[in-house]
Amino acid sequence: MTETPDAAFWICATCGVEHADRPAVCAICADERQYVPATGQRWTTLAELAEAGAEVGFTELEPGLWGLRVRPAMVGIGQESKLLVTDAGALLWDPPAFLDDAAVARVRELAGERGVVAVVASHPHMFGVQVEWSHRLGGVPVLVSRADLDWVARPDAAVDGWEGDREILPGVTMTQPGGHFPGSAVVHWAGGADGHGVLLSGDTIFANPDRTSVSFMRSYPNRIPLSGQVVERVAAHVGRFAFARLYNNFDGVVPQDAYDVVQRSAHRHAAWVRGDFDHLT
Repeated sequence: MTETPDAAFWICATCGVEHADRPAVCAICADERQYVPATGQRWTTLAELAEAGAEVGFTELEPGLWGLRVRPAMVGIGQESKLLVTDAGALLWDPPAFLDDAAVARVRELAGERGVVAVVASHPHMFGVQVEWSHRLGGVPVLVSRADLDWVARPDAAVDGWEGDREILPGVTMTQPGGHFPGSAVVHWAGGADGHGVLLSGDTIFANPDRTSVSFMRSYPNRIPLSGQVVERVAAHVGRFAFARLYNNFDGVVPQDAYDVVQRSAHRHAAWVRGDFDHLT
């Protein structure tokens, strides 16, 4: 039987994605790209998280770009959401799995008079409480890659499918190279990095700890690779844009020469899975 919590929806404690009801297991976590913890499925609510001391912290990453992170890390996979602010409005990217009055007020303050124009996740693992963010920001659109709409677990009139390239703000283009999920999306911000361009890559393209290479995976926690052909397709897709810096959906960043880093890393990935370097193993 489905129970209704005080906030009228449930949040999976592992992936942080909102659900209209409470199934036995979160479908996103049961998928091979994610996992259900050994301790089993656990559900939570905004009220429970707030009582436990959750809050959203804000960090300025560069002028016009803010990182948002739920702290302490008690829900979701610890991702760093992004708020991209331009003179024409703001984009809330990979929305947090928690919100409260203070977080909403801070987002509104940073977004300025034009406000947040849309809430968008790079892929289903990053949905967070996207519908709740929409409601609290005045019903702004929740844009979901059309190929991944079936993963939405809290349907709402604000949810709308999109595909291809979409200029959501002047100089800010969303596009879907796929890979990690069929609809996996990235954001190109032409004005970022002092006008040299920024790519918000989610984990479609994942900045590595060395800050000079990136990775491409179907599943990061379960170590499922993508084929070399798919990786080179993803790199070619984003290669249509100019960017000097790349941010993933955690705190990973390629601070410079990111375009070349992506292309070089894709060719390296393809060469390894093709067997070019088997003599090193």
